[in-house]
Amino acid sequence: MSQLPFFEPPSWTVTDVTRYLRNLLSGDEHLQDLWVMGEVSNLSRPASGHLYFTLKDANASLRCVMWRNTVIRQQVLPRDGEAVEVHGGVDIYEAGGQYQLYADLIRPAGEGLLYQEFLRLKARLEAEGLFEAERKRPIPKWPRRIGIVTSPTGAALRDMLNTIQRRFALVEVILAPSAVQGTEAPVNIVAALENLNQVTKPDVILLARGGGSMEDLWAFNDEGVVRAIVASMAPVITGVGHETDFTIADFAADLRAATPTAAAELATPNRVDLLALLFELSERIRRSAGANVQDLKWNLAELTNRLKLRSPEMRWLSDRQRLDDLARRASIAWINRLKVENLRLEGASQRLDSLNPEAILERGYAIVTHQDGQLVRSIKDVSPGDDLEVRVSDGQFNAQALENLEN
Repeated sequence: MSQLPFFEPPSWTVTDVTRYLRNLLSGDEHLQDLWVMGEVSNLSRPASGHLYFTLKDANASLRCVMWRNTVIRQQVLPRDGEAVEVHGGVDIYEAGGQYQLYADLIRPAGEGLLYQEFLRLKARLEAEGLFEAERKRPIPKWPRRIGIVTSPTGAALRDMLNTIQRRFALVEVILAPSAVQGTEAPVNIVAALENLNQVTKPDVILLARGGGSMEDLWAFNDEGVVRAIVASMAPVITGVGHETDFTIADFAADLRAATPTAAAELATPNRVDLLALLFELSERIRRSAGANVQDLKWNLAELTNRLKLRSPEMRWLSDRQRLDDLARRASIAWINRLKVENLRLEGASQRLDSLNPEAILERGYAIVTHQDGQLVRSIKDVSPGDDLEVRVSDGQFNAQALENLEN
């Protein structure tokens, strides 16, 4: 008979056991980064946007969940009965006590092998330098002719044509129709690129198609297509699939666009921008023309002035002005001279008046002369009995000297 233990082992709660197992699973690096292949069943997507489904094979099943913010980033969502590969990490849903795969990526079964082939081809072509930035050519700003390689019946063509019509309707568009999916697509794409370059010679080529799975886009991972893009004389813009899709053709292209519509936008200038540029150029021309006209006016005025200065009329007018100036100056000088002479004449007249004997007579003096007009200046000039003439201020009279009286 065995002896009972002295101490009972501690009891675990359900939560304790669940959390312990959860820690074991979350700590296993292999279970946090794995791809699981199986068939989809019980697929549901409620109003929350999350995706719930079960992966199963012949012997087991695994519950899976993908949160809404991850669902919206998926290129293709699975359907019941499809074989897929799901990437994610295993964890435990505590409330249900079940382990499940928290998925972050879903792809059709078999894409793993295609992806490995994609990586091998990409590495080999990259080693040849086909993806070097120095090799790529600039996209023309104002293309006159655009070549398009795509399916003539796909929505991608309508989207590109609508975009080109809206942005830059002046450009000529040449379509080189080609299959963009299936075994014949690579050969068709290569032929379409060669025909555009040899026959129509566009300024830029758009190589595009809508979205799809990796198998749908595989033609754009073909080595022949990649080399045709590199050999193209015109620069090539690829717009293959959606924003998250990348093909080897994108790495070889001169410019990669996220979608066909984006490729058409990158290939064409915006009409609004063009109108703004035309308005700016017209304003610059107007201002430049106005400045040139003003300069010409100034030059014309200067030349006119110089011509007037050298013309005979200007010389005649100048001489006439000089003559008028000399005449004015001569007139002023003559008037001044007359004034001076008048002053001199007045002075001489005043002096003459002061010496005029008749002026002396006005002061009460008289002029005495002999009958023969000889002036009597001294008493010695007169003898008693001489007949004399005496002139006063208002006339003259005769007189006779009686005797000489000396002082």
